[in-house]
Amino acid sequence: MNPVAKPLDAHIAALAAALHGPAKAKSRLVEEMRDGLTDTAAAHAEAGADDEEAAHRAIREFGTVDDLVPVCQRELTVAQARHTARTVALTAPFLVACWYLARTAGGGPAPWQLAHTPQLLAVHLALVATLAALLAAATLAATGPLARRLPTPQRLPLVVAWAGTTASAAMAVATLALATAAALTTNWPLLAAAGALAAASHAVVATSARACRRCATLFAPA
Repeated sequence: MNPVAKPLDAHIAALAAALHGPAKAKSRLVEEMRDGLTDTAAAHAEAGADDEEAAHRAIREFGTVDDLVPVCQRELTVAQARHTARTVALTAPFLVACWYLARTAGGGPAPWQLAHTPQLLAVHLALVATLAALLAAATLAATGPLARRLPTPQRLPLVVAWAGTTASAAMAVATLALATAAALTTNWPLLAAAGALAAASHAVVATSARACRRCATLFAPA
């Protein structure tokens, strides 16, 4: 193995192990760090340093893993917040659509259509989905081009994480309610399909929200 590459690879591996975030963003960031270290080490080697010393000088210039993690994790945390916000923005409207299908499903009368409690629950879950989608859209704006002029609020990723968690919980409740409704109505295939859509949305959002909570915790402000 190239004597320059060995300490650099170990440094990059340690950095990668300490970081959490979307796979593509993390991979891109780690590769950028690797390229920067390699170019710096090559410059020191051309200046007369032996290979091992060139590698160690490059590492000292870039900083230790403890020095690099806060800066890199901040970038990945924002990337994860954007990923979660995008996921919520794309899936939350499905929750509203599911409840619309439940409300307009044809067939004979059923307790689902007559009871006031399920209707009230539907309104509340639709409201949760709407608020989550609006927050997601605001997050995408705040962490996109607007972030070039205004700093990203430090607690925004945590807010997005819990908004995603709330939305995923609403989707889980919708799944159970729609499954129950499907058993009580003659037009069960439509409601079963709506329940399956809510369940799939819950799985996607819950996974992204969980990852966002972890990133936000790692980058929690002092």
